Amino acid sequence: MSENMNVDVLVIGFGKAGKTIAMKRAAAGDRVALVEQSSAMYGGTCINIGCVPTKALLTDAESHHTKPTADDSTAFAQAIQRRGTLTSKMNQINLDLAKDKGVIVVDGHASFVSEKTVEVTGGDDRLEITGETVIINTGAEPVVLPLPGADLERVIDSTQAQQLDERPDSLLIVGGGPIGMEFATYFAKFGTKVTVVDTVDKPFANFDRDIAEHVGTIMDNLGITWVTGAQVTEFRENGADAVTTVWKDGDGNEQTADTAQVLVAVGRKPVTKNLGLDKAGIELTERGAVAVDKHLRTNVEGVYAAGDVNGGPQFTYVSFDDHRVILSDRWGDGSRTTEKRVVPTTTFIDPPLATVGLGEEAAREEVEARGNTLDVKAADIKDIPIMPRPKILGKPEGRAKILVERETDRIVGATLLCVDAQELINTLALAMSADIPASTVGSGIYTHPSSSEVFNALLG
Repeated sequence: MSENMNVDVLVIGFGKAGKTIAMKRAAAGDRVALVEQSSAMYGGTCINIGCVPTKALLTDAESHHTKPTADDSTAFAQAIQRRGTLTSKMNQINLDLAKDKGVIVVDGHASFVSEKTVEVTGGDDRLEITGETVIINTGAEPVVLPLPGADLERVIDSTQAQQLDERPDSLLIVGGGPIGMEFATYFAKFGTKVTVVDTVDKPFANFDRDIAEHVGTIMDNLGITWVTGAQVTEFRENGADAVTTVWKDGDGNEQTADTAQVLVAVGRKPVTKNLGLDKAGIELTERGAVAVDKHLRTNVEGVYAAGDVNGGPQFTYVSFDDHRVILSDRWGDGSRTTEKRVVPTTTFIDPPLATVGLGEEAAREEVEARGNTLDVKAADIKDIPIMPRPKILGKPEGRAKILVERETDRIVGATLLCVDAQELINTLALAMSADIPASTVGSGIYTHPSSSEVFNALLG
């Protein structure tokens, strides 16, 4: 069966930016179609295979590690089951929300046939949809290493790692970035022996050395082994219950490890394949993302790209801001752009590791280039008497660090490794966005006992 449809707004992909634009424009009276190729992804990456399910797993892992009520394998299975129940419920809620707003949800794969027209296929059906405004919101997917054995059953990605039937006794993680760090924490707290293999010369190379040392201690206490300066070359099947990972160390010597599973966590890439972008004349960046300007416009008038597919920071909250940028440009005054966005991040190890702005080395270079002085306001959490909340919770680990340009009283960066860091970092990000002086943040009155008192301690 073949049909044609014309709409005011066509959204490709059910991610955060796309679904939010779709619902808002439908509520405003536009005819809106939202195409999603997988019913398992209603609502987008975050609620189905990203932030929400992984944080649910981490929460259950922490509960089990702190106060176990079952053996490791049983607790692991219970966590997987709860994750599935949670994501199924949120998936359905997102579908219902879109339909209730009047969004036409179309199941199938969309591929451009011209600038603003896509062909949607599913089974034997074919539907052509033309939109006056088109939003590409197809997200990102795990990077697959082009190595021998990468397709073995026991070599999995971050999505498959959330759905294992049984807890592996041992796991090797390729990649020591945020995804690798979180999954290492999750599996280790369920009793899995975890080894992380990374190409960097030092563990946690993207963080300041003093912070990295604290993170290293936290990982060591969980029994996680970190192998650095390693280049993985191959995966080999090793009987029915194991896989062998082969890598070359910093001296070029071949090393191997046998584990029950291997998790490849080397990042995610924009999903642009099989979208027919060439037929629409839509340009890509050198790194394979849809090329956009500061308003998130592509080179084709009326076509935008939002979320992970446009090559920006891969966070659902950035995707949410993308939707505001597009609404502003297409239906508003165009004042909101992606320029000068301050984007905080959090890696959910225990305690959380949150950052915003520059690290110490980059901040010192930038500040001193202006002829000014960088003040490093830092302390170990256990040594901050005015901040008792972490101690009350029995989690005094970590370090807090805020970087201030002395002459301007500007916060230029921060790293917080402590209880509630995922919340605290937002205050600092807001201060940086609004040019609120560091001393103003430090002079605030914060409830007690609260983690917010770190601002009094370091900036007061």
